[in-house]
Amino acid sequence: MRMVLNICVVLTCLVASANDAAPGAPISAAIDVSAQDLLVQPPAANWISYNGDYSGRRYSSLTQINSTNVGQLSATWVFHSHDVGRLEVTPVVVNGLMLVTAANDAFALDASTGRLVWHHSRPISGGLIDDASRHITRGVGVWKNRVYMETDNAHLLCLDVRSGNVLWDVAYADWNKNYGATSAPLVVKDKVLVGTSGGDDGVRGFLAAYDATTGKLVWRVWTIPAPGEFGSASWPGNLYLHGGGTTWMPGTYDPELGTLFWGTSNPSPDFEGSVRPGDDLYTDCVLALDPDTGKLKWYFQFTPHDLFDYDSLETPVLINAAYKGKARKLLVEANRNGYVYVLDRTDGTFLSATPFVEKLNWAKGIDAQGRPIRTDVKPTPEGTRVCPGYSGATNWFAPSYNESTHSVYFMALEECETYFSKAQPERFKEGETYYSTGVKHIAEERSQKVLVAYNLDTGAMAWKYPQVGGGGRSSGGTMTTAGGLVFFGDDANSFEAVDAQNGKPLWHFNTGQEMSASPMSYAIGSKQYVTIAAGSDIFSFSLP
Repeated sequence: MRMVLNICVVLTCLVASANDAAPGAPISAAIDVSAQDLLVQPPAANWISYNGDYSGRRYSSLTQINSTNVGQLSATWVFHSHDVGRLEVTPVVVNGLMLVTAANDAFALDASTGRLVWHHSRPISGGLIDDASRHITRGVGVWKNRVYMETDNAHLLCLDVRSGNVLWDVAYADWNKNYGATSAPLVVKDKVLVGTSGGDDGVRGFLAAYDATTGKLVWRVWTIPAPGEFGSASWPGNLYLHGGGTTWMPGTYDPELGTLFWGTSNPSPDFEGSVRPGDDLYTDCVLALDPDTGKLKWYFQFTPHDLFDYDSLETPVLINAAYKGKARKLLVEANRNGYVYVLDRTDGTFLSATPFVEKLNWAKGIDAQGRPIRTDVKPTPEGTRVCPGYSGATNWFAPSYNESTHSVYFMALEECETYFSKAQPERFKEGETYYSTGVKHIAEERSQKVLVAYNLDTGAMAWKYPQVGGGGRSSGGTMTTAGGLVFFGDDANSFEAVDAQNGKPLWHFNTGQEMSASPMSYAIGSKQYVTIAAGSDIFSFSLP
């Protein structure tokens, strides 16, 4: 049994920040994140949110580490988090203070040494199911001198950045015990945005905004329509209460358009669509929302009437670029269904969709309106081979976009699996999953992870870097830099850097642990660091 103390331990770590803290003051005393700080892009010394900035590009403007010297990179420090099976967190760094989460715990570290500044400890929750029972957490949001995190049982915590003490605690999904939370909150203006997991467990998806000061609910938008609302025909009776469409990854935000972009998960029950006819809105969508009110501006559905668990929680990357000779505000998403999509984010207009895996049999292509041209492939009681498989052609692990190469980088998975369905889906029961049976790995078929570069100018793959070893089981994401690099967690327990132009491998470090997290970069003074979580450890690297 995991033994933890329900206290906040504060260590008197009197080390000075390389940026703003006065001599002798704790690093955390220098933290005061303004709404203007959150608008800075691309990130440089600070990595202030899950994706570095609101755009989701994971593009660092730091250049000290580059393609000519990355071979000299070495581990500077390692921080071990106890009692956690694996970390999926992306660290946040502000003025030399690193903030990470592990299960329901939060840690503040000196980002130059990995030394502990404070630790907030909270017991893991019992009685959870599915993803929530794995106690996954992917990081924090910051605003002023406050830190926000989600717990495994869908509480939003507000902590004092100076000590880790709890300022307030809001249970935001306690009416159905099948809800969980796995995301990092996103702070927009003076609101903290949170979603839940549980899309396979018979919950009704939503996104909620809380006042960053008081913790009071400002708005909540449901992703499954209630009876009489647009799209409700897919949800007969009270099925809308169990339709899935959860929001378990952070979205992105365009402050110029005043629009928030957030993905939704698969419909529920999985694999058997006869009880939920039609498109099953608003599952497998990207939603464009007003961050002040939650009002829906537009939506785009990637996989209508999903039978394969092709969640659309992959990061919607916001890029301003010329597209076919015209300057446009684009949204680019490498989707779990095997296609990389380009939309005009001002109104959701579909522009293109390009397959990025070779193993793809559920659709023949995408039509001019952006809808898939379906094949007759679907789950059956006897079992059907479906490509991509249950883990998708890509998944939640982060993509990135490099301004110099005009390329989007992401990890792809070449894999097929056997899908099964039941003619009569299970009835919803609290405390149980809501799958209509499941999937089986095809032992004789090899699964392989591939690092992919999709070029926005050509609309095609610029290069692919196939992974050796690992069997496709890793979940490491990417980050790209102005130093001409792409960093990523590979499929053989190594942290790697390749040339952003051509995918040539330049450096790797074997962590000895599987990576289920995405990298980030920051600087203290004139020194650049690159950091990733591997297993239950945080590794930080720098040049000699």
